[in-house]
Amino acid sequence: MLSFSGHALRLGSTGFAGVKRTAATVVSGNKVSKLVRERLKKDVEKMWIQFPGFRPGLVVLQVGDRDDSNLYITMKLKAAAEIGISASHVRLPKTATEDEVLRCIVTVNENPEVHGLIVQLPLDSVNTMDPEKVINAVAPEKDVDGLTSINAGKLSRGNLGDCFIPCTPKGCMELIRQTGDMAGKNAVVIGRSKVVGAPMYSLLLWSHATVTSCHSKTTDLAAQVGRADILVVGAGRAEMVKGAWVKQGAVVIDCGINHVPDPSRASGVRVVGDVHYPSAKERAGYITQVPGGVGPMTVAMLMENTVQSAKHFLKTYQPRKWNISYTKLKPQKSQPSDTTLAHSCTPKTIGQLAREVGLFSKEVEPYGTTRAKVRLEIINRFKAQPDGKYVVVTGITPTPLGEGKATTTLGLAQALGAHLHVNSFACVCQPSQGSYFGVKGGGVGGGYSQVLPREEVHLYHSLGPLRRRSVEGPDSSPLCFRYIFYFSRGPCNLCVGHKHAQAAFLDCLKHPHLQGELCRSVASEVMAVLVLSTSLEDMRCRLARTVVAYSRVGNPVTTEDLGISGVLAALMREAVMPNLMQTMEGSPVFVHTCPLSDIAPGNSSILADQIALKLVGPEGFVVTEAGGGAETGMERFVDIKCRASGLCPDVMVMVASVRALKMHGGGPAVTAGSVMPKEYLEENLTLLENGCIHLKRQVENAMAFGLPVVVAINTFSSDTGAELELVCARAKQAGGVEAVPCSPWAEGGAGAVELGQAVRRAADTPHRMNFLYDLEIPIVNKIRTIARSMYGADNVELLPEAQRKSTLFSKQGLANLPVCMAKTHHDAERKGVPTGFTLLVRDVSVHAGAGFLYASVGWVSTEALMRP
Repeated sequence: MLSFSGHALRLGSTGFAGVKRTAATVVSGNKVSKLVRERLKKDVEKMWIQFPGFRPGLVVLQVGDRDDSNLYITMKLKAAAEIGISASHVRLPKTATEDEVLRCIVTVNENPEVHGLIVQLPLDSVNTMDPEKVINAVAPEKDVDGLTSINAGKLSRGNLGDCFIPCTPKGCMELIRQTGDMAGKNAVVIGRSKVVGAPMYSLLLWSHATVTSCHSKTTDLAAQVGRADILVVGAGRAEMVKGAWVKQGAVVIDCGINHVPDPSRASGVRVVGDVHYPSAKERAGYITQVPGGVGPMTVAMLMENTVQSAKHFLKTYQPRKWNISYTKLKPQKSQPSDTTLAHSCTPKTIGQLAREVGLFSKEVEPYGTTRAKVRLEIINRFKAQPDGKYVVVTGITPTPLGEGKATTTLGLAQALGAHLHVNSFACVCQPSQGSYFGVKGGGVGGGYSQVLPREEVHLYHSLGPLRRRSVEGPDSSPLCFRYIFYFSRGPCNLCVGHKHAQAAFLDCLKHPHLQGELCRSVASEVMAVLVLSTSLEDMRCRLARTVVAYSRVGNPVTTEDLGISGVLAALMREAVMPNLMQTMEGSPVFVHTCPLSDIAPGNSSILADQIALKLVGPEGFVVTEAGGGAETGMERFVDIKCRASGLCPDVMVMVASVRALKMHGGGPAVTAGSVMPKEYLEENLTLLENGCIHLKRQVENAMAFGLPVVVAINTFSSDTGAELELVCARAKQAGGVEAVPCSPWAEGGAGAVELGQAVRRAADTPHRMNFLYDLEIPIVNKIRTIARSMYGADNVELLPEAQRKSTLFSKQGLANLPVCMAKTHHDAERKGVPTGFTLLVRDVSVHAGAGFLYASVGWVSTEALMRP
């Protein structure tokens, strides 16, 4: 650690030493402090040149409004401004409690822009406070007053290069150095306070003087003073040391500030020290005046400590780079299960991770030691900070086993952070294993690229049971409710989630009167509101316009009509906050929201993305995931989520795998739980070549949005070099800016470094995102545009119910909403690039609260959809 012991100042080649004088030489604190301030100003200017925009930061915390404290603070702020230190004055009222003061100190401790914090004493509060407790709450590395027990302890042990020295004793030492060497001299310190006397004793001792500590109870004080070559007085008693006591030629440093009556002064008082100056100056060799001696040096040393603290900070400071620790993985050749791997890692505490990425304690709400909610107020603090690079991961149409989109997302984030040393944040959905029963994976990644702790990611709230109820509405007509909310609050309040489809379906089977009334759309709309909300107020507005019922005469009834929108917003106030967790390598990840990817956007929340983009800074990366293949999930991400957020991705990453492309090339069906057919385990370039037409179409789909596309080939052990080369070649021919094999499952971030480098290059290419359709065109035209551009359909046909709903919603002014295409758009058995078909749309429904229409084109368990 740097030395805080200061710099000896010399006023000439010989200084004061060795000059014969008949009267004491006044050691001017004003003159010496001026030289110190000039030097510090140059130091700050050098910092500014080396780190443009950087300034040392100082906070003065005051409780109450004492006049003398205000005077001292004004002097400190003036000196700071002169030097170039960014100083601020935080004043708490006299009614402040000790807890409020401590919380304020914690906030300043955590602020990286503040390098020094002083608590102005005394604490002028009507409430009882423990000054020692308050002082020791200051972080030792920011304790520029040098008063914490840690700094005091280091000083007493002689660790002068590893602590802050209290400002007044440090200023005294600067003045004493002007008079010559201290080694071997007899030094007497009068006073034993923690602020002056005790640290002064240690400083003189470690400067090789023979030190005697005296105080008001010392017997024969005059005799002790008479033996002192160096006398430092800080007893707090006006003119207690007489001139006759002082040894001829001694160095006298007077730290006292006392007010004594003086009728000749306008104020009626004058300031004197603890030494009788008129008589002492006749015997001393060097002496300080009061005022103008130690006082100016105290302020100058406070400034020096602050600058020294800033210098220490800059030793590890990298502009807009996190000071974050990553876990070094040791991949095994025979890889254990995902769960076993997850249990083998010990994650960092969530408090440590939060500090590493720049979050303050008051901005996070920990739930245990490994997860926390992040308060939305963080957005205001970083409002002026430019966003980072925005990367969205999509994929080709996968096999039933999944192709590792979530794993690639997390692996890419780990590669950028832990291996390429770029601020990197992953934003993923809270997983729902849904109707696949987890066969496609848990949605939290796998292998060496997964979220920890694995089990805690799956905590969720449930909505249900969902039943129709007939009650009176605002117009006194009976209401047919779409759904009624029953919230079950879990220990972490991760988010409000839907019931698993299979569980709800079984519930209906048990209760015949509920059959046909299962409605997953309720949970998806509430979840979609969380996904698309850009603030707490925006969420309240979206919940307020959510249609929960229709009257018998067909009028929509919203939660606002029922007067419950505020209650719903209150219930969701914790759910709207993103959940901070971490990957296996210690990279930060937001796990937030889990909307169904068939009748909702299927993305993580806008708020998670917004906060992450601010935290990483303009040179960092946020990696998020679009649910489903590029023709569905990517389209919803851009046309629905990006419209709501105003955010534009910089890069699209298209995840593909050799085995999935073989399936699209005509390979045999893949069934979960059965042996993988040999076509997927052996080299088969013919199947792969045929399947690459699907990759070509998906790359073209992604490019339709005007963004650079990087193809990530998620490799498996059965892939051959020839197969990977073929996919890379076809991906580039299709228009991908780069195609990169990666192995995040087997190697973690190390297996995605090349992918990370490709993403960084792609992010720097000129691009401009565009939407697929204009919101002002008719509903059927939006559906037709999506079907033709993304799915390869020749046309669309709206069945009678869909036509009726489209006409109704247009009359209701809802035609300008984006459209979410629900479920599979063609026969799932048709692989490759299906063309030459007409897309049948059986129904059109609305999520007025979330802000989009959804068109049902395949079977979805949304029976009992409201019939307006």
